[in-house]
Amino acid sequence: METLSVMFRDVIKEVSVRSKTSTIVTEHNVYQTGQKEIVPLIDTIITALILPGSGIGGRAYLYELLRLAQSGKSCLLLLEHYSNLDLPIFSYLLRKEAGGAETADAIVAIAGMKLNESSPTVAAFSGAYTRIVIYPSRSLQGLDAEKDRTEIVRSNAINRAAMKTLLEVKHQGKLILVFPSGTRYRPWDQSTKKGVREIDSYIKTFDYMCCVAINGEILHLRPGNMLDDYISTDVVRCTAGPVISCTEFRNAVRAKAEATGIADKKQAVADAVMEQLNLMHLEAEKERQQILKR
Repeated sequence: METLSVMFRDVIKEVSVRSKTSTIVTEHNVYQTGQKEIVPLIDTIITALILPGSGIGGRAYLYELLRLAQSGKSCLLLLEHYSNLDLPIFSYLLRKEAGGAETADAIVAIAGMKLNESSPTVAAFSGAYTRIVIYPSRSLQGLDAEKDRTEIVRSNAINRAAMKTLLEVKHQGKLILVFPSGTRYRPWDQSTKKGVREIDSYIKTFDYMCCVAINGEILHLRPGNMLDDYISTDVVRCTAGPVISCTEFRNAVRAKAEATGIADKKQAVADAVMEQLNLMHLEAEKERQQILKR
């Protein structure tokens, strides 16, 4: 299997040349508007790798969520996470559907600062899509309160600015996209399939949510940089589930946790989201396998 950097060297170079994305995140640039002129370049990679039969399932639910957002409600998109192309693929497939471009344009993703700071090329790809950049909780693990005091202060400043920005935009007709696992799924590390506790806080402060399963992979994660990931052709399906009241979902999960003696109710909510996504993934995979047999 070839790597992304080898197969699409020229496209990657052009994306990097055109990018204006900052590789340093501060509290002053957490909201980063996507560079739309870069999107067609990334689309060429996706077009070359996805097979016929790829598309969006349950798109009526996504359109319903957008209507709610446009009416002033705060709305979450909760996606599975397998590669750094998940958002580009989701956007691409949406824009190929009738009426989907408006929904794709409304997406604002919550993105970890590593996408900006780990590599200028990764930053260039990420910068094609509108994001609110945060300092992820996973990145804070292992920091020493004394030795890493400067970094901890920086993380707090970035996250305060990110949350302030989120409060400002979530009632402006936007769909806030969050990956509940907080990281890409690594088959060699099962902990990466677990939802992060912070998802409970998002659900607590939003009105409606919609889960989206992702089936099929064209970029296969391996240790190292995104550019070292293997590529392949595949049928990729993004499947949206019904629009759910965040309050009703959260209250039901917490009540069940209380009844069964689960102390960490925030983690219980995150686990329930991941369980819902897994069930959707398994069901969507049955349909995808039928497409592959055609």
